[in-house]
Amino acid sequence: MRTGMKNVCSHFIGRILSIASRELKMYTCRPLFLFCLIVAPLLCLWMLTFLMHDGLPTRLPIAVVDEDNTTVSRSLLRTLEAMEQVDIVCRYASFTEARKTMQRGNIYGIFYIPRNMTQKAVTHQQPTISFYTNECYFVAGSLVMRDMRISAELIGLALTRQALTAQGLDERQSMGIVQPVVINAHPMKNPFLDYSVYLNNMLIPGILLLLVMLSASYTLGLEWKEGTQEELFRMAGGHPAVAIVGKLLPQTFIFTLMFACCHVCFFRILQFPCHSGMLPMLFIGIATILAAQGLAVFLTGMFGQMRMAMSLCSLLGMFSFSLAGFSFPVTAMDSVLQYAAMVLPLRHYYLLYVNQALNGFSIAYAWPSLLALALLVLLPLLLLKRYRHLFLYQKYTP
Repeated sequence: MRTGMKNVCSHFIGRILSIASRELKMYTCRPLFLFCLIVAPLLCLWMLTFLMHDGLPTRLPIAVVDEDNTTVSRSLLRTLEAMEQVDIVCRYASFTEARKTMQRGNIYGIFYIPRNMTQKAVTHQQPTISFYTNECYFVAGSLVMRDMRISAELIGLALTRQALTAQGLDERQSMGIVQPVVINAHPMKNPFLDYSVYLNNMLIPGILLLLVMLSASYTLGLEWKEGTQEELFRMAGGHPAVAIVGKLLPQTFIFTLMFACCHVCFFRILQFPCHSGMLPMLFIGIATILAAQGLAVFLTGMFGQMRMAMSLCSLLGMFSFSLAGFSFPVTAMDSVLQYAAMVLPLRHYYLLYVNQALNGFSIAYAWPSLLALALLVLLPLLLLKRYRHLFLYQKYTP
């Protein structure tokens, strides 16, 4: 009995490797495969990590309008200029000129100090300092707004402390009134507020998974386009599962290497937080690749057309960036979108990444995501009979 099982396994493994060898030969005849499997992932990895090498945008251009032109207003502008995120590139005498510059897209914000600001502050009339930011550029506008607000608050506190000191209070007493509660903030998991940690850990795997789905649906549909599906079916011994596994095995291996390159770059070279170690993250990457392939195989078998399957894979891959939850929480989305997010491999990769790399929790706490990935891997089993029919009778329709 045991010998018979070994012979059967050896028989299937031999057929799978034979189909995988045939697939590799096809890659050498089609440069597009090599580009999608190797060049595109490495190019995206290099471009995005190089683009966000500094971690956080700095020296964003702004304009200032100082109608007060006093020692206090100049001190306020020096404080603002010392901030890391802003760079005062132009000074205007009127707000109209500064507004025209912002409309042309040359600056991200305007810092407006009204006339008689110092006089009103000294006489406790509560003057108003205005900020204008271009929120069409959300990240740049938010960073500029933060630095401008902090600078204005600091100069306001300095004026209050100066007034209290003039009334006879010492440094400790005046600071106790100016700032009765000291805030000690500790951003966790990404203490440097590095945008590369926040974005690249999801954008690059998301692009990889998009390529995984497109490559899987394309390589399967190509058999019908070239009219070689019956030859593939014979090589698989009449077993659709053997044909599919053999076709996708080389891609699985190559994309696993791409995920490993990403993890080495992220967690070893760039020193991104990783409390679980690289091995669990590699296991999660492999599981996500298999889930993406399972979803692509299911869509290809369900529609039976390469064109429709690739269009849906592309659509779901692009939706994944919005529904993964790393930019906007899924729990705050509409219920329909929350259910849709459950079938996207990138969503579960994100939850596992947070659980393992950022929090370092036990994998047992993330079992729903592991179960979802396993179900996506097994999804094509529902269509094995349909695949048998497609291999035997389906013809390519342009």
